[in-house]
Order: sequence, then structure tokens, then C-alpha cells
Amino acid sequence: MKKNKIAKGIAVSGLLLSMVPAGISTAADDAAKTTQGQAPVSKNLIVLIGDGMGPAQVAAARYYSKTKLNQEHLNLDSYYVGQATTYADRGEDGGKVVSGVVTDSASAGTAFATGHKTYNAGISVSNEDVSLPYASVIEAAEKSGKATGLVTTARITHATPAVYASHVRSRDNENAIASQYLDSGVDVLFGGGKQFFVTKEEKGKRPDKSLLPDFQAKGYQLVENAEGLQSLTAKNSKALGLFGSSHVAYTPDRDASTPSLAAMTGKALEILSADEKGFAIMIEGGRIDHASHANDFPSTVQEVMDFDAAVKVAMDFAKKDGNTSVVITADHETGGLSLSRDNLYELNIDLWDKQKKSSEALIPLLTKATTIEEIKQIVADNTWITDLTDEEAQFILKGDGSSYKQEGAYNNVIAKRLLVGWSGHGHSAVDVGVWAYGPIADQVKGQIDNTQIAKASASVIGVDLAAAAAELQAKYLYPKFKITREGTVLYPAKALGEKLGAAVVWDEASRSVKLTKGSQSMTVSVETNKVQLNGQDAAYAANVDNGSLYLPLEAFNSLTGTSMTWDSLSERLVLK
Repeated sequence: MKKNKIAKGIAVSGLLLSMVPAGISTAADDAAKTTQGQAPVSKNLIVLIGDGMGPAQVAAARYYSKTKLNQEHLNLDSYYVGQATTYADRGEDGGKVVSGVVTDSASAGTAFATGHKTYNAGISVSNEDVSLPYASVIEAAEKSGKATGLVTTARITHATPAVYASHVRSRDNENAIASQYLDSGVDVLFGGGKQFFVTKEEKGKRPDKSLLPDFQAKGYQLVENAEGLQSLTAKNSKALGLFGSSHVAYTPDRDASTPSLAAMTGKALEILSADEKGFAIMIEGGRIDHASHANDFPSTVQEVMDFDAAVKVAMDFAKKDGNTSVVITADHETGGLSLSRDNLYELNIDLWDKQKKSSEALIPLLTKATTIEEIKQIVADNTWITDLTDEEAQFILKGDGSSYKQEGAYNNVIAKRLLVGWSGHGHSAVDVGVWAYGPIADQVKGQIDNTQIAKASASVIGVDLAAAAAELQAKYLYPKFKITREGTVLYPAKALGEKLGAAVVWDEASRSVKLTKGSQSMTVSVETNKVQLNGQDAAYAANVDNGSLYLPLEAFNSLTGTSMTWDSLSERLVLK
């Protein structure tokens, strides 16, 4: 983190005396309204998330299944119960305030994991200058004694799994997410993302130490390929499967060493179902989103099919078990996919499986190419296209003008040949489908908000989101902060002071801010940055930045009589 710069993904803004929600109890009370512990109607819960899987992605996979596999319907089709909204809270993106109408996976995930809206990039924390952690249904299930699991084809530290068992202001803080998993109690963790568990010397991204020995010391069996996955049994009550340094390979790029989502799902259910108190698990088809971001249509279809195969494994288990609720949805749609284009009332479905590898696998070749002849050869080797025009090849060589460059241009050409369209490389704001089986189905029918997924999930297995949230909120605060050139971490005086129960008043005559908590009083001159505690000079490094006053942790501890500490990895205050 650069000194005197705002922490990555965290924007510090607002006037000195701008109003913020006050009182730690407020969010805890709000959480109490979300879901109280109720009598369970299902022993087990399975949540499946198709990341980026909008209506068009589902329809495309169904057309493919019908045309290529002679199967009229997807496995999930018969469980359709309605649709969910996806919007987030207002927030900041690159310093610009955004409405939240178009969500990201972090805010959408927070909604269907905890029952609360938040800003884009927030991982299960409230939308405040000093955020509070929200408990997820997985965390509440863990506290109730149930076995728990997270399974994904993305990095296990990516936004969707992260919202269920970690809390950070920015989804980019994946090292912290990995560390928080170690203390989360989650029993089964399957996905990619090994780089956030090992050090830079081990080709990872951690600056401190490898977490793998720590996981093993806590009883986790570590596996890294399909063979290792299959070797696990129900006796392995804790398992960490890391099937790639980053994301798990796309379906068309996998070899026998990489497990499918269905295989990961089956093994996770085998392990977790051995717990007599039941279990709760989230399973994500994470790479539907990535393929759609890249506009790689053939890979998108294959990722939906991979997800649908996992749905079958989950449904087969639930039907045999007889005491399991299943809910399936998406966090958002990605790419603005349209099935048809250019006023042509047709789809070239016969060509949808003619691409050999994903566009991601071609990036090294496309980047290295310098002539249209090389581009034509790359395309011919990976697809059915032997008549690529000079114009198309030149377009690929130049790139599409987005961050996807040559890959984006390649996918643009492929999409046009397949008669499908993309509106861009980002998310869209359309509603997403909801499918369900078991007692939970009645609670998620029709047009719902995505927060209802969390509320129904907690209700159906009888766990208490409010109690779990209150326990977390008694331990941690997540403030915006800044770091001085000297390396001192400073926090917004008004927002944090009020969150800690202090009264904060601006005195125009003396151009100072007064913070009062009980018998303690602190005055800070914004002209001189001089700080006085109970009328005596105090050597605290006050700072005014863009109209906001910042103070170090020692000042807040003195004012409130507390001994808070700063967890620099997770960027949070530890209250006790």
C-alpha cells in the first residue's frame, strides 16, 4: 500500500461533519430484523450460484443441450420458481459515485448470503464510512454446529465464496480473505486460488507466510488435483482443495487432473453429509461470469453446462436425502448477451461446439502474433473458420479497444459468426432466475429481492443471522482509513467517533472539533492540527484531508477508554 494514499478499493470522502449512521447497536438491531432463529424445516441447505448466469446464458445452454445432446431441458429447468432483483447500494467506483443499479459479485453476494445490501466491492460489510460486518447463512450455520462448505470454479478467495465466510471492505483483499477462512470454521473449501495461500517465494502472492501448514495443523486434508479429490472420504471432515493458482481452468481447457464442478460438489456433499447435525454449503459456477466478461460464447455455454451437471448432483442428493432444501440463482448477468444479431432470425447452434479451447487459452498466441497470416492460422487451428477475412484478422491483431485486447476482438469475430451479440464486457442490471427444491421453494417464489435468498436460507434450516451478526459486530469495525508518509494509520474522526458512541461537535469560532465520551473530552484544531485531551496537550498526529479530520487509533482509545488494535491485513479494528 502506498504511503499517504487511500487504501486500494477504499475511497475516503465526505465533509468534516457529514452525517453517518451512529451507534454500533443500530446495524445489529437492523440485522435482528433480518432473520431470527426459527424452527428448522430442513436439516441441510444447498445454495448454488451461477455467477454471471442471466436468462440468455441459461437459454443458450438449453438450446445447446437440445440440439447437441438431444436433451430437451437442463437439469435445473423443472425447479424454476421465479426471479430475483440484483441491484446494490450506492457506492464509489474509482472515486465516482455510482447508483448501484448494476451490481458486482461482492454486493450481490452479500445480499444473498447475509440478507443485506451493500456497495459494489464490499464483502459482507455495511455501507458506511465505518462499516459493520454482516453474518452469512454459512457463518450462522457454523455457529449452530452444522458442517459447512464452499465450492467454486473461481478462486476460493473470489467475491462469491468470500461473502459467506469473510469480511473486508474491498474484494481485492484476497490475502485477508484466505486468512479469515482459516479462522472461519468452514469445513470444506474447494476451488482455485492457491496463490493467496502461499508466499511469493512459492509463486504465490502472500507477503507474510504460507497458510497451508496452518490449515493442515487444524486438520484440513490438502488436495490439488482430481485424483487427490477422489481420495477424500467422509472420514476427512475438513478438506482444502486448491485446483489452480488462479481460477480453475475453463471446461474446454481442462485435462484429467482438473476436477469438474460436479465432481467437487459430489465429494463435498459426501464429506459434509456425514455430520449428524446437518450442513450448509454454497456451490458456485464461477467461470460463467469470466467467459461472459471476455465475450467467449462457446466457453460460456460449456460453463453453464458444467454448472448444470453440478445441479444434478445436488438435486440427486437432496431427493435421496429427503431433508435438504436447495436454492439456485445468479448474482447478476454478465456481458449483455443476446441470442441473435444483425436482424437475422437465426442461430448457428451447429457451430457452438466447434471451438477447441477457450479464448483465454489463446491469449499467449494472440498477443505474440504480428501478422494477419499468423492470426488466420491461430483461428483456423482453434475453430472451424478457414475463411477469416483480412479485415477480421486485422481487427483481431489490433484488439477491440477494451482491456481484453486481442482476446476481445477474437471473441467479437466468433460471436458474429455464431449469430450472438454482446453489449460489452461488464455486468448488466437484468433480473436473474431462481430455482428451488424442498421447503425453501415456497419462500423464494415469484418476483423477489436477492436478499430474500439469505432470509429464506437461514429460516429453512433454523439458524439465527441476527445473533451471528451481533457476535461479529462486537468484535470488529471496518473503517475507511488513510496512511501518512510516516506510515501512521489514521481514521475519520467524526465517523469513527460517533460509531464508538462519542458526541462530535464543530466549533466555528475556534475552528475546532470536539469529541466527548463520558468524562473524556478531546479538542482538535483544524488550523494547527493541535490535539488536547481533557484540556492537556496530546501528541496525536491529527490530519485534515479534503475537509475531513483524521486521528490515529491512540486518540480514539484514549477518548473511549478502550484498547482497540488494528488488523492491517484485514484492514479492520479489533474491538476485543
